[in-house]
Amino acid sequence: MALPFVIEPTQLAALLAQPMSSKLLIIDMCAEQTYLQGHIDGAIHVPPQKILIGQAPVPGKIAPVEQLNRVFSFLGLTPDTHVVVYDDEGGGWAGRMIWTLDAIGHKNYSYLNGGLHAWIGSGQSLTQEVPTLTPSKVDIKLDPKVVIEIPDIIGELDKADFVVWDARSPGEYNGTRATAAKNGHIPGAINAEWTSLMDRNDGLRIRKDAKEYLAALGLTADKRMITHCQSHHRSGFTYLVGKALGFNIRAYHGSWAEWGNHPTTPVEV
Repeated sequence: MALPFVIEPTQLAALLAQPMSSKLLIIDMCAEQTYLQGHIDGAIHVPPQKILIGQAPVPGKIAPVEQLNRVFSFLGLTPDTHVVVYDDEGGGWAGRMIWTLDAIGHKNYSYLNGGLHAWIGSGQSLTQEVPTLTPSKVDIKLDPKVVIEIPDIIGELDKADFVVWDARSPGEYNGTRATAAKNGHIPGAINAEWTSLMDRNDGLRIRKDAKEYLAALGLTADKRMITHCQSHHRSGFTYLVGKALGFNIRAYHGSWAEWGNHPTTPVEV
């Protein structure tokens, strides 16, 4: 199934108007109440917490393999499945799911540009019907090139072709808003707050000038890039934006909850 990485509501609606393919899986990462009130036809709700470890001290890290096996088995994921992901907040949780799919080695996926906001804004219909899924057998292995840790970042900080994209607010970035034992940012990191990449006048779609906007800040396609926030929720969106722009981008799931509370990590303010 050849679908673009970023898919528009009209494209998905046209696909759904055809006989439903068993190879298409639509994942709804919205709030549960939003899903129950109305969702895209065929979409199955996945609470974001299902793909997180959810335990202190770094609750935003990826869930254990056993938990991921249960989630993706329930969803009926197979190597041929094409996943379309959306949420109701502009792409944070959808991007986190896409990063998770990368982490487990599943590369067939699309992001619904603007998510539920754009879907409704373009006049598409919703349903309250919950689909019936056929479970599959999965045996997940995490890719260490995707699930990076502190040493992977430390070893890159002095390299000219490497940059960190900090998706947090300016206050978190400059250390005036305390969220950890140490506050500030990873040395050399560039701050581009996640919602600045959303077009609020276009259904929360990725802004059309995203590449130029980021280039003006120093975030360009010629750099190897890592993005993070506090818990790799907001940076789920910046990760998918980077992918959409063709960046060589990875994401740090420990994010500031880990970096800012680690005894030896360097911090700049």
